[in-house]
Amino acid sequence: MKDTATIRKMIEELKGLKTQNMYLNDFFHTWKESDDEISATFAVAEILRAMREQNISSKVFDSGLGISIFRDNSTRTRFSFASACNMLGLEVQDLDEKTSQIAHGETVRETANMVSFMADVIGIRDDMYIGKGHAYMKEVAHAVQEGYDDGVLEQRPTLVNLQCDIDHPTQSMADLLHVINHFGGVENLKGKKVAMTWAYSPSYGKPLSVPQGVIGLFTRFGMDVVLAHPEGYNVMPEIEEVAAENARKSGGSYTRVNSMAEAFKDADIVYPKSWAPFAVMEERTQLVGDGKFDELKDLEKRCLLNNAKFKDWECTEELMATTNGGKALYMHCLPADISGVSCKEGEVAASVFERYRVPLYKEASYKPYIIAAMIFLAKFRNPADKLSELVEAAQKRII
Repeated sequence: MKDTATIRKMIEELKGLKTQNMYLNDFFHTWKESDDEISATFAVAEILRAMREQNISSKVFDSGLGISIFRDNSTRTRFSFASACNMLGLEVQDLDEKTSQIAHGETVRETANMVSFMADVIGIRDDMYIGKGHAYMKEVAHAVQEGYDDGVLEQRPTLVNLQCDIDHPTQSMADLLHVINHFGGVENLKGKKVAMTWAYSPSYGKPLSVPQGVIGLFTRFGMDVVLAHPEGYNVMPEIEEVAAENARKSGGSYTRVNSMAEAFKDADIVYPKSWAPFAVMEERTQLVGDGKFDELKDLEKRCLLNNAKFKDWECTEELMATTNGGKALYMHCLPADISGVSCKEGEVAASVFERYRVPLYKEASYKPYIIAAMIFLAKFRNPADKLSELVEAAQKRII
């Protein structure tokens, strides 16, 4: 637990980072943010967490809304967004598209403006269809900017990507903050081997954004990132290009292999996670767009049959023993498909999952603070000054 003196020191270090471009801006993809902006997000998240531990209120809004739009099922991210908004003093209102006027043909532009009158942030999860999720987020962002410019909105809500078809920035940044703390500081990450691998799941259509988020972010820190998947389970080629360029700049490496065993060998971090092939996700998007729902069922059957060819892609005790000292950090965004527990055969052996259960819960615990940091940095031109005010005021959260 960090004391108040340590928090003040962290705030002083934050002052040295350039965050001006984050002010009144949105957070879409980690690779669109500068090194200073990524570092600042981690720093503010850590400061907010430390303040909560010291019973110092981080409430910076007296009123206002955080609008959540979830176009896919969610538990962890939904509650993380609500926690982040509450931490800063915002109330959360969910937009249920099935019961709103959207179901009657209301346009994105109209909806975005109508829900934003008192909104300071809009969090969106739209990850199901390739070429759709990020495009929808950009459309919402454009609509609220237009509403602000036209004087309809008194403030322009910040948009936070809670997962799209391309990236899952709140997840990958929570993951990396967990890694930073596990290894005792960002300076200790260089040279660490990260195995981001596909794993078998008896379900269909898991998004690409988690593996893409990991390879797009972890490669910025001088780590040796290996992406492993069976033939045909490719991610978006442009994100692999991002990963390769990041690795070149940071002094790390990025490679792709077709063997889970090769990826796990001597790894310091393993992240076995199922996802659907890029080509399958493209085909599914096209079928939904064309209203060919019978063919969509056939696609699902084909995908599940193909998945079943790779049931041996499971994180087992035997594979974990081949990692660096047999003690690699096992990670997952949760929920994991646990063999013999949540399914007959899945991504991870029950004994491995149970052994890492507490670290996995700690990994998940960073997400509310990451989201709160994204909001904070978008709302304050001088975030360090505002944090200093809060610490000096020392308003107790629990009275």
